[in-house]
Amino acid sequence: MLREVKFSISRIMKSPLSIVGIAIVVFFAAVAILAPVLAPPRPNKDPFIMPRPKWDWSFTPRPPSPSNPFGTIEGQYDLFYGCIWGTISAFRIGFMVIIPVLIIALILGSVAAYYGGIIDELMMRFTDIIFAFPTLVLAIALVSVLGPSLDNVMLALILVGWPGYARVIRGEILRVKQEDYVEAAKAVGCSDLRIIIRHILPNAIYSTVIMASLDIGAIVLSAAALSFLGLGAPAGYADWGQIIARARHWIYGNPADPFAFWHAFIIPGLFIFTFVLGWNLLGDAFRDILDPTLRRR
Repeated sequence: MLREVKFSISRIMKSPLSIVGIAIVVFFAAVAILAPVLAPPRPNKDPFIMPRPKWDWSFTPRPPSPSNPFGTIEGQYDLFYGCIWGTISAFRIGFMVIIPVLIIALILGSVAAYYGGIIDELMMRFTDIIFAFPTLVLAIALVSVLGPSLDNVMLALILVGWPGYARVIRGEILRVKQEDYVEAAKAVGCSDLRIIIRHILPNAIYSTVIMASLDIGAIVLSAAALSFLGLGAPAGYADWGQIIARARHWIYGNPADPFAFWHAFIIPGLFIFTFVLGWNLLGDAFRDILDPTLRRR
């Protein structure tokens, strides 16, 4: 075990971009954990609702100041508070979508690949039907039917996100189930469930885990896009997509100073960009560690 850990660390150390990805994700995790300290919520209030100064209800965003380090956005919502607590929203969206997606994909992909025949055919044709629709367009349609809310956005992303994972895990299991150790497990009378869980999945799940780590950033980006369109988080909620939606009217400042309100969209945009970049680079690190075809090169 210790030898494998040392080998994995050595693989990561050979890839500077993997180290950068890990550092970025760890940084955002620290921000999320320390959010109540960095941006203390108001007593007896929903901590995800951004505060507004009682003395200023101006529509126009305010530049950064000592009281508002990142400035304010349209409606005088505190941008610093929104970006900090938006980090928790991003992790929540990413993990609460990717975990159910993996569970659904593992169950359907495993059953389809292991048993084959009509079961495989029906499941894969249903998967093809979902693939026929553009993912984001289908998610928009589902949220429109379910009603705009962050929970419905996550549900929609789960419903449209599992087919790709199911096809990947199915392909891996079709390869692994031909191995001699699987045939040996069948010969000694192991149940199908035991064979799948103990012998097949541990050797077929690597590609899916790598894909999931790469996809967390894309999930957060999709949720931000839906919030930007007004289908996700409500006004004032600490969500990066909703923050940028409230800044879209201020991309161009005024004739005298075109960049007067740069903070309203640049700062939350940098949070989204860096978060997604970190998970993409972390996915490369997981590939180096987990992919058995690369481990011994």
